[in-house]
Amino acid sequence: MVATAPAKLILCGEHAVVYGQPAIAVPLPDLRATATVQAGAPHTGLTLAVPDLSPEPIHDPQHPLLALIHATLHTLAAPAAPDLLLTVRSSIPIASGMGSGAAVATALVRAVAQWYGVAMTDAAVSDLVYQSEQRLHGTPSGLDNAVIAYAQPIWFVRQSPAPLIEPIQIGAPLHLVIGDTGIRSETRLPVGAVRQAWQAQPAHYTALFAAVGDIVRQIRTILALPQPELPLLGALLTANQHLLAQIGVSSPALEQLIGTAQAAGARGAKLSGAGWGGIMLALATDSAHAAHIAAALRAAGAVQATPTVVQAHG
Repeated sequence: MVATAPAKLILCGEHAVVYGQPAIAVPLPDLRATATVQAGAPHTGLTLAVPDLSPEPIHDPQHPLLALIHATLHTLAAPAAPDLLLTVRSSIPIASGMGSGAAVATALVRAVAQWYGVAMTDAAVSDLVYQSEQRLHGTPSGLDNAVIAYAQPIWFVRQSPAPLIEPIQIGAPLHLVIGDTGIRSETRLPVGAVRQAWQAQPAHYTALFAAVGDIVRQIRTILALPQPELPLLGALLTANQHLLAQIGVSSPALEQLIGTAQAAGARGAKLSGAGWGGIMLALATDSAHAAHIAAALRAAGAVQATPTVVQAHG
C-alpha cells in the first residue's frame, strides 16, 4: 500500500496561531512525502526504513514515527505488533517550515489504514498526526497536521475543545516564490522561545499576536476576491513579517532574502513557518515575475528558490 501527503505553506499567522489567533495555510502538492507498507519477514515486528536519512532500519518502539504507527494500530483496533515493513521517502526539505514531519506522519497513517482496509476521515488522520507533532515539538499549533491531512487551503483557529478548521475561498491563482535559506531550525526551538517571551511580557506579546490576527482576517477577505488586490495583499504580508520580526523569529538570512525579493519587485514578502531559518515567501504578479524573483533569490544565496502557484479554490 502506498500513500502520499503534500507539503504545506503558512501564508500568514504563524506563531500568533498558537495563542488563539487565526492563520491561513495552503498545501503544496508538488512537494510530497510517500509511505509504503508491505509485509515484513516473520517475527520481525514493525520495521521503519527511512533511506533518505539512514541506511539502517528503525526498530525502536520509542521512535516518534514508530510510536505514531502504534497509535494508529490502536485506533484501527489492529494487531499491536504486526510484521510490517514501512518505508518513507520525501521531497520536502527537513526543518524548513514546510511541514515535512507532519507530511511524513500523514502519509504513514494513511498507508497503515489502507493496509487494513480502513478509510480514515481527514479529522481522524489529523488528530493522530497532531499527537505525533506534540511528541516532537511540545506545543504545536495544530495547523501543520490540519492543512496537510485535509490537503486544501484552510482557515485555522486553535481553540478548545477542538480547533476551528474551515476551507477558505481563493478567488484567483496566487503566484508565489519560496526561498530556502538552507538553515535548518527545529520548530520546537523558536516556538519555545516565543512562549518564554510571552510568559515574561504577556501584555506586549498578546498585543503583537492580536495585530497579526487582524492582518490575517484582512488577507482572507482579499483572497476571496476574483481579482485580488495584489498591492494591498503584498503590503499585508510584509506587515505580518514586521510583526514576526518583533516577535523574535526572523533572522539575518531570512531578512536578506526578503529584502532581495522586495528589490526584485515582489509585492510582499515574509518568512513562513517557525522562523530562525527555513523558508520565506514572496508574492509575484505572474509566472514571469516569479521566475525573475526566484533568480534573484538564488543569486543572493538561497539554496533553493521555487516558483509555485496556489490555485483558485472554493
